[in-house]
Amino acid sequence: MTRDGSHLEFPGGARFAFTVMDDTDVATVENVRPIYRLLESLGMRTTKTVWPVRCEEGSRNFWLSETLDDAAYHDFVVDLHTRGFEIAFHGATMETSPRARITRALERFRGVFGAPPRVHANHAYNRDNLYWGASRLDDPVLRLLCGRVAGQAAHLYEGHCPGSPYWWGDLCVEQIEYVRNLTFSEINLRRINPSMPYRDPSRPYVRWWFSAADAEDVDEFNHLLRPTNQQQLEAEGGVCIVATHFGKGFGAGGKLNAETRRLLQLLAARNGWFPPVGELLDWLRARREHDGLPAGEWRRMQWRWARDLVLRKLAARRRHASLKRLRNQPHDGRSEGVRDGQRQAFPDERSPGERTLVG
Repeated sequence: MTRDGSHLEFPGGARFAFTVMDDTDVATVENVRPIYRLLESLGMRTTKTVWPVRCEEGSRNFWLSETLDDAAYHDFVVDLHTRGFEIAFHGATMETSPRARITRALERFRGVFGAPPRVHANHAYNRDNLYWGASRLDDPVLRLLCGRVAGQAAHLYEGHCPGSPYWWGDLCVEQIEYVRNLTFSEINLRRINPSMPYRDPSRPYVRWWFSAADAEDVDEFNHLLRPTNQQQLEAEGGVCIVATHFGKGFGAGGKLNAETRRLLQLLAARNGWFPPVGELLDWLRARREHDGLPAGEWRRMQWRWARDLVLRKLAARRRHASLKRLRNQPHDGRSEGVRDGQRQAFPDERSPGERTLVG
């Protein structure tokens, strides 16, 4: 928050700030171009992550994804960059990478965009993730649950561990400004993490951490951006960074989801500021009195993250069961299983880029 505890005064007299960090899972030119066309037309400039190099060994869950080694995708992302969208890092590629591939990927990124990435997000279960699994937490109960119940033990992720074949913490702290950590089901992040961005001396290979609102796919994104939440964000003078995947249902068949279009048009009509993630975090950082994270705030964040993660998983299971029942019922294209003339994929049909348990 501001030095005197008052509401933030956003650039241009805006009453709130909103942006998106689009993780590149299952993204192709065809399925993400429609949403970026809309964002540009609305004056929104968001952040898109990329994988700079292909995954030579293949990928069971993400094999449909395109990387900067795909010519059409490369050209599309470069064009986004010239139009003011921020390009960020999502690791070297879609599966675990040793240091040599990470180094090559960072060099490729710098060669394509002229500078290292400023923003990074860990990906799924890649062992080169930094401070991931139980290592992202300090609360002993949550670390135990994360490791033993969720199978996310700290030792599985070694990007921050010198001597590991997956070590690249020195490259991260040297080149990358901001790394995403915990995500929540709250649209106004200032309610949960007003000290964002923050430093964590116990995790020295990341310069600054930030939080995000979680929206795995198009349905969760639309739910998060429902009009009542938009009203709340504006009324509270809030800050929202949505972590989502524009490759997951937003542009099926090259056509933008109609509800997403409606909601973003409503949001753009409000008095908001819509910068990329890095620019927003720079602005927030300049207004902080110190760079630390208060112990009480961090403790509440960890438990809120765990609660929200469990509730999201339960909601996803309910949707899965409901859609599975619909799939097993005959329909003629006019039922809930069809939207805008296109049959929607059911969760178990979306194996490329399936939801992970990492939050």
